[in-house]
Amino acid sequence: MTQVPGTAEEFTSHRPRMFSLAYRLLGSAEEAEDTVQDAYLRWGCADRAAIEHSGAWLARIVTNLCINRLTSARVQREQYAGPWLPEPVFTEDGTLGPMESAEQRDAVSTALLVLLERLTPTERAVYVLREAFAYSYRDIAGVIDLSEANCRQLYRRAEQRVAAARTRFEPAGGRQRALVESFVAAAREGDLAGLEKLLADDVTWWSDGGGQVSAARRPIVGREKVMRFLAGGVARFAGGWVLTVAEANGALALVARSAQQLIAVASFELRDSSISQVRVVMNPDKLVFAGRQFVAMSPRA
Repeated sequence: MTQVPGTAEEFTSHRPRMFSLAYRLLGSAEEAEDTVQDAYLRWGCADRAAIEHSGAWLARIVTNLCINRLTSARVQREQYAGPWLPEPVFTEDGTLGPMESAEQRDAVSTALLVLLERLTPTERAVYVLREAFAYSYRDIAGVIDLSEANCRQLYRRAEQRVAAARTRFEPAGGRQRALVESFVAAAREGDLAGLEKLLADDVTWWSDGGGQVSAARRPIVGREKVMRFLAGGVARFAGGWVLTVAEANGALALVARSAQQLIAVASFELRDSSISQVRVVMNPDKLVFAGRQFVAMSPRA
């Protein structure tokens, strides 16, 4: 049966792709959900006869809503208490689409989302539409109401800015898993010597507490300083936190919980045979979406 544009049923069929787009543009799962809901309200009021391709129409609405949100969020993020990190999303359930290739996983990685914060809202939109959704420049131009030539220029500028700040030294999958699992095991046991062996000399530790929980307000750089920081924190693990490994943003991550409450999600960047970056999200507001996912993924008693 042919679906009529504007129906709830057809919108639902596009919702996962629209959420995936909004999350990549915003770095926030909660804001992505709100954006998709705003798009649904516009969908319900739209002139159905004027909608030729519902998926393209919704992508245009969602993208421009996200550009507006990013523009207004810049000041808020500049005033944020401590480092601002993207919200984690568990990806084993397909929430952000297939994770079958390294390219698909990389497109939602925490490391990339952090780099995308350096772009202007429009640059970010062009980059995401081109890289993650394979839009042509003609299609991108139609989405954001710019010329194809301008979109090419924006993409080229965004690509250069991302590439200039990016490192690609990820070890092979088996070694990657071993490093992350070794880190989680050592943290669980309070094995500081074991943790130290896994860290690169120039490791950087980022903590996003948003001013709501105790967290480092600045990045901690260097193995020695990170170890001093960890020495004061491993007692938490023995005080009721349960540490496990799960796939978040397309890569293995450390998950800390107390009972069924999510406490923190840590992502890792790896170089050769060591951990070069650790990014820990502890802000409770940024764990709401992942917390719902976690409960849904947890086996029933």
